[in-house]
Amino acid sequence: MIIHPATVHFAMVLPIVASVFGIVYMINKTETMSKISARAALIAAIAMIGVWYTGEKIAGPEIYNYLDAAGKAELLDHRNLGRYLAVAMAIVALIQIIGCRMKKSSIQIFGILLTIVVMAVTLLQGKHGGEIVYEHGNPFEMTQLKKYISNNEDFDMADDDQKVELIQKKISSISKATCEKIGCEAEEQESNKAENDDGDDE
Repeated sequence: MIIHPATVHFAMVLPIVASVFGIVYMINKTETMSKISARAALIAAIAMIGVWYTGEKIAGPEIYNYLDAAGKAELLDHRNLGRYLAVAMAIVALIQIIGCRMKKSSIQIFGILLTIVVMAVTLLQGKHGGEIVYEHGNPFEMTQLKKYISNNEDFDMADDDQKVELIQKKISSISKATCEKIGCEAEEQESNKAENDDGDDE
């Protein structure tokens, strides 16, 4: 799962870089800038395809059951939009490369304008990704625990022993919520049943 958060920033930054180089090319139509712009778009496309893959095939399935209902719906939208963006950026890069190879500035400029559109939608996609983690991602235990500690006046006023007790109670509460969401209560019952069966055998 960690690979998606670690790489997602490339998918957000590289379309911006490609857009900047594209705008520079539109101002200064040199062959060098044409090549740089087209190659930047290609690198951005490769990054977006990679990030889409890590999200859909690795991170998404791992966190799905930890999300509330609204978070699950947003995750599915996030997945679909990520797929469309990866395809769109690949097409945009191809258009720019064709324009560069044919030395047709009109084709490349069209590709650059599309790159800017993809960049804008990618930033929106990043916003939705953040919402999935920080708004719908309950129970992400450490996030909840940090929020509890920072917003709890009783915790600030408590002595060390009381703080430990409060943290233990919160962790227990969070763990219970996690079990309700991912069905580990059923797993625990099965585990207890297996232990009882072993005891009966003895």
